Amino acid sequence: MTQEQTSPILPARPLPRRASAAPAAGSGPVALTIRELSVSFGANRVLKGVSLDIPAHAVTAIIGPSGCGKSTFLRALNRMHDLVPAARVEGQVRLFGTELYGPGVEPVAIRRRIGMVFQKSNPFPTMSIGDNVTIGLRLNGLRQRAELARRMKQSLVMAALWDEVADRLDAPALSLSGGQQQRLCIARALAVQPEVLLMDEPASALDPLATARIEDLILELKKDFTIVIVTHNMQQAARMSDYTAFLYLGELVEYGTTAAIFTHPANQQTEDYVTGRFG
Repeated sequence: MTQEQTSPILPARPLPRRASAAPAAGSGPVALTIRELSVSFGANRVLKGVSLDIPAHAVTAIIGPSGCGKSTFLRALNRMHDLVPAARVEGQVRLFGTELYGPGVEPVAIRRRIGMVFQKSNPFPTMSIGDNVTIGLRLNGLRQRAELARRMKQSLVMAALWDEVADRLDAPALSLSGGQQQRLCIARALAVQPEVLLMDEPASALDPLATARIEDLILELKKDFTIVIVTHNMQQAARMSDYTAFLYLGELVEYGTTAAIFTHPANQQTEDYVTGRFG
């Protein structure tokens, strides 16, 4: 769907035999239902008919070689492609049953429900640590200082950053280390209380210690949020995700529990990728 025209919702069709729409195990609620999701940029079709169900309160990892459509898939989940004039999105994305690309659905409202953390930390450089956390709340009309302070502390606590910044909330955001800046961006996303948190390689630019802090944080956050993470790091996906989807050349090759994907994948191509034979 482009900004100018809403494409008709495509009917779901059977998946290719090698792909699975739902995880192999687990019977909990589904947060995101994706059917026949395709994304094109001009004549270039980057994502091709991807269908899967993403469970609530779990970490789902999206893996695959560079250029396979991982980030494109992630950004389609909260309508970030609406900001790209040449982008065209087809298919269905439903959040707890609500069609996100339906007529009259505002992208800004979707992005409040589905937050995003990018690969490179992007705190607002001219704002303080505290203002970085509350900017989304203020843009959404929250003005009560006591409530802003409460939500700011709550978000920083959830992002495992409060103890490190509580005495310098007025300091510039750029005074923080790289790992702290990334956790600040997570706190900013959490402040508006989303239902889903998307993370595009959130630890790829960090040192091992900061990476471990981010991974521990994600495992803690899944108690309250549904998390979808793109990663190139197979060890990271195996350590922290509950489910894994393998994309290749814009198509979903295999999807299931992380244990199944990494120990006995159903597809030879999946096995070759997770064992490092290509990628």
